[in-house]
Amino acid sequence: MKHGEEENTGNPDRLDRRLFLTAAAGGALAGGVAATGCRSSAPAGSGTGSHPTGATHRAEEGERTRAGDSDWRIRSVGPPGAIEGYADRVSVLPGEEFGMYVSTTAPAFRVSAYRVGWYDGAQARLVWRSHRVAGSVQARPRPAQVTRTVRADWRRTLRVRTTGWPEGAYLLRLDADNGHQRYVPLIVRSASAAGRTLLMHAVATWQAYNVWGGYSLYQGKDGAYDTRSLAVSFDRPYDGNGAEKFMVYERAAVVLAERLGIPLAYTTGTDIHRDPGILQGASGALSLGHDEYWTPKQRAFVTRARDAGTNVAFLGANTCFRRVRLEPDATGADRTVVCYKTDYRKDPYLADHPDMPTNDFRQPPGASPESSLTGVLYEGYPVDAPYVVHRSDHWLFEGTGVKPGDSFDHLVGVEYDRVTPDMPTPAPLEIIAHSPLVCQGKHSHADSAYYTVPSGAGVFASGTMRWVEALMAGTRENGRNHGMDARTGAFVTRATENLLHAFAAGPCGRSRPKPRDNVRDVYASAPR
Repeated sequence: MKHGEEENTGNPDRLDRRLFLTAAAGGALAGGVAATGCRSSAPAGSGTGSHPTGATHRAEEGERTRAGDSDWRIRSVGPPGAIEGYADRVSVLPGEEFGMYVSTTAPAFRVSAYRVGWYDGAQARLVWRSHRVAGSVQARPRPAQVTRTVRADWRRTLRVRTTGWPEGAYLLRLDADNGHQRYVPLIVRSASAAGRTLLMHAVATWQAYNVWGGYSLYQGKDGAYDTRSLAVSFDRPYDGNGAEKFMVYERAAVVLAERLGIPLAYTTGTDIHRDPGILQGASGALSLGHDEYWTPKQRAFVTRARDAGTNVAFLGANTCFRRVRLEPDATGADRTVVCYKTDYRKDPYLADHPDMPTNDFRQPPGASPESSLTGVLYEGYPVDAPYVVHRSDHWLFEGTGVKPGDSFDHLVGVEYDRVTPDMPTPAPLEIIAHSPLVCQGKHSHADSAYYTVPSGAGVFASGTMRWVEALMAGTRENGRNHGMDARTGAFVTRATENLLHAFAAGPCGRSRPKPRDNVRDVYASAPR
């Protein structure tokens, strides 16, 4: 996206549990304090072979049968500065320790760690809660002069040990004595995804859009693009409720995948950059609803996994669009996301590394359009259009009852991708949805596409940023869901169930019908 392009998703913490249970279960059209805590769960193992180990599988099954805690949502964000915080790690392995840095106007606070999942509709479970911790107001930061990077540089407030925390996506809720709350997201990552479907959380994109302290990769304190940060740090809280990107673009996919009971593993894009071994033997890898910022290594490692037989899905749009570099901060390695964008020539790193710009992947030097991996190419913003089914007999749409030309209002937006025949595109590639739209006066299409590679891996791209949001359409879980209704939610839920079950079974090219290349036919008379 460009500056100002994030759409208003409403309040992600509202709940209509009855409607969500209907849609999700139906599945078809119809400083120094060491916190040992007060509550924890049994540890979960990690798979190491071509299939999850017995211990891992039993741990996953046991976790999913545990009772959830519906009181995980934020009730009051409060005024700015009421309570906010960040962790010094974006992810940890089970049992590792991380630090929390908290500022609050309240005399004290607690931290509650909720693991996101299905949990019979509760959608989270309280895994751990801290004792009462003394609160204090920490200093407001100033941006660095050259890159305008905002780092909080706060004193560490407490250390948290994750002994007994199962792998998964967590919301650490800060509960201040004054009644106000904020989230801090954390991934308890898997050591191995062998035999499992890997959820890749887009932490670099979360940080790129974070305007805490007045600066993001899109704007400066005056709201202008020219005064934006050229590098952003994880050493600061997230704006809003503290986890808005996760809540809007990722949480619904986690809840659905956990409900299906398939073997799952968890990681982040920055962890794949650092340690690609997590991908070895994975049955599938999921890029979630908004996953724009990738390092070249991350992209190369996911491509290599695809070529070794790992299925890959891109459930959003604008994926793998920005090329970034990771640098260390005071709290550790890979804590800064560098992306100069149109000012990439000003990056001093480029002098000794001329082939490593931090701009769009499709731009020189080293142009490499994302479509060679995703099958689709990001084209534009803003858009709000119906999603139109093209190949209704594709296996992804089994059980949905759709026919060619069936449409689902508002499912295409706010950004979209399309198949672009004159750009690098895998073949054979099948366009299974082809949705007419008008974007800034230009007539075009958004495409959902599917292809396979010789390893047998299947690759799906939704072509819309609202796919994951639509999993809760009609439930008010994410505000008004842009007008998407329960019918749309049921359609996307069933299609995603089909995708996840197919991925869990192994390389889709061996177990599902091969793609029928129709790119030339579809775009014979379409605008290009």
